[in-house]
This record gives sequence, C-alpha cells and structure tokens, in this order.
Amino acid sequence: MKLLVTGGAGFIGSHYIRYVLQNHPDDSVVNLDALTYAGNLENLRDVESDPRYSFVKGDICDRDTVFPLVEQCDAVVHFAAESHVDRSILDPSGFVRTNVLGTQVLLDAARQYNKRFHHVSTDEVYGALGPNDPPFHEELPYSPRSPYSASKAASDHLVLAYRHTYNLPVTISNCSNNYGPFQFPEKLIPLAISNIMEDKKVPVYGDGLQVRDWIYVVDHVRGVDLVLRNGTIGETYCLGGQAEVPNIEIVKTLLSLLAKDESLIEYVKDRPGHDRRYAMNITKAQRELGFAPSVTLAQGLKETVQWYQDNREWVERCKSGEYQEYYTIQYTI
Repeated sequence: MKLLVTGGAGFIGSHYIRYVLQNHPDDSVVNLDALTYAGNLENLRDVESDPRYSFVKGDICDRDTVFPLVEQCDAVVHFAAESHVDRSILDPSGFVRTNVLGTQVLLDAARQYNKRFHHVSTDEVYGALGPNDPPFHEELPYSPRSPYSASKAASDHLVLAYRHTYNLPVTISNCSNNYGPFQFPEKLIPLAISNIMEDKKVPVYGDGLQVRDWIYVVDHVRGVDLVLRNGTIGETYCLGGQAEVPNIEIVKTLLSLLAKDESLIEYVKDRPGHDRRYAMNITKAQRELGFAPSVTLAQGLKETVQWYQDNREWVERCKSGEYQEYYTIQYTI
C-alpha cells in the first residue's frame, strides 16, 4: 500500500512514518509537510535513505500540490494540523485555515480519486470532564471549548459529512495527550524537561491540577495504523493511554527523574478556558482492533527524559532563531 501522510515531519506524523516503514515492508510513504515551526525533517533522518520513503514540501491547502499526490496513493493518513491550544487563543485564523480548509482540500482530492482517508483528531473535541464523570467515548456529542478544538471538531464533521454525502471510505481516531521523543518544546512535557535541564523555572498553569490522559506516541501511532487497516469504514475510534494524571504530578515526576527539586516549579496565571480533565474510554478500539497501550507512563516518561538528554542540540535548535517565539509562547499567554 502506498500512503500519503500529511504532517509527516511533525511529532506524531514522523513516528507514524517510522512505524509503517518498520512494520509494513511492502508499504511506501509519501510525506507531505509544509515544514512550519513544528515540522522538522531531522525527525526522520534515520529513514530518509529508505527507497520506500519520499518527501514533498507543500501546503495541504494548495490544491495543485495535493491532488496529484492523492491520485498516486492508496490511502491518506491526515496528521497535519495546527495543534497548540495557547497559540489558537492568541490567533485562531491559522487553525481554521489549516485544520478546516486544509482538511476540506484533502477530502476533495480523496473524493475525486475515491481514496481511503483516515483523519487523526483529538479528545478535546468532546469538551471537558468533571472529576467524577466517565471518560469520553465515541457516542458523545461534540463540545469544543477552544479555537483549536473547535477547528478539529469542524474537520471531524467534514470527514463524516463526506462519508455520508459522497460515500467516501473514511475513519477518524480521537486521541488523548501524546508525549515522547521529537515533541516540539512548547507542550508541557518537553517544555518542562528542557527547562529543568537548564535549571530554569517550569511554568505550571493555575493550581496544576488539570488532569490529562497521557499516551506514549508510539502507542498512538500503532492505534492509528490499526484503525487504518482494520477499522470499520465510517467509524470513529477513541485512543488513549489509560494514564490519568494531574499536570503538577507530571512536572514533579520529571523533576525527580532529572534529580532536581520542586523549587523550579513556577505557578503562573491559568490559561483562558483551561479544561480541568480529559480521559478516554478505549473499549471500542480494544474490542474491535485489539488496541491497548503497551508503554506505561513511568516507562514512557523515563525514556522521553533520556531522549531529550541525549538530543540537547535538537532542543537548542528548536529554541533558537525563527522558532523562538513558539518556544516561549507559554510564558506570554
């Protein structure tokens, strides 16, 4: 099978490409990525010489780029998205353009050539949970609460509309918070690791008791691949790590792994509209696909910390030059 992977130079997309090349020797991958600040070809340096892999720099909103690539593939796996909630609060326009209009262009191309289409989405489309609420599941109504999650909800609805209107063979996966190697240091875990390694303060929003369900990125991409190959057309699958932990406990664990004390924690003004809890019910994916997370949070955090310690130059490049504004945005929101 020949796959077109959008956003394949990003954090999750690059792990998916590596997973496919390692586990499906008869497959090939075309990586379409605009190489914005979070897209980095260094993430795929270990596979760039593989003859089954090729890269195209381009914007998913550009029909002249997208349509020929979709025509030549068997399936589209759509990771490309603006994904940082803080930046969506500052400027929603780029999120609407990429996440909604870009998805529409890809769907139009998939419709024209009748291609299999898998859309990678987020748990945030379901809104927020109270402390005693059951986890999110596939039958819940959407209730996005940030410009980012609203843009992803809109793209999910477009995907399902193309299924019902044009009979396009689509699936969707909604996943909880990812972490692991190659994550751009604007998100909680890589930002905290980077700051701790430099003995800098680690910003924690509000009281730090916001709960997230954490999944190691390799488990996520394995789930995406299961949905692509074995999922029921027209269905949505929730993927998660079954590891609900408050943000402050994540930070304290990272401090312990890096042998630093809690004096580096700095509580800052909470983010506008900050959701208190997300969690995923993965029963459907377990039952239909045999999906289950294989990496515990303790193991995954340990491996992630080790990777960032071993790749300090990669982190420094993320924090310098034209990307510096993205690295520091969490301090300014």
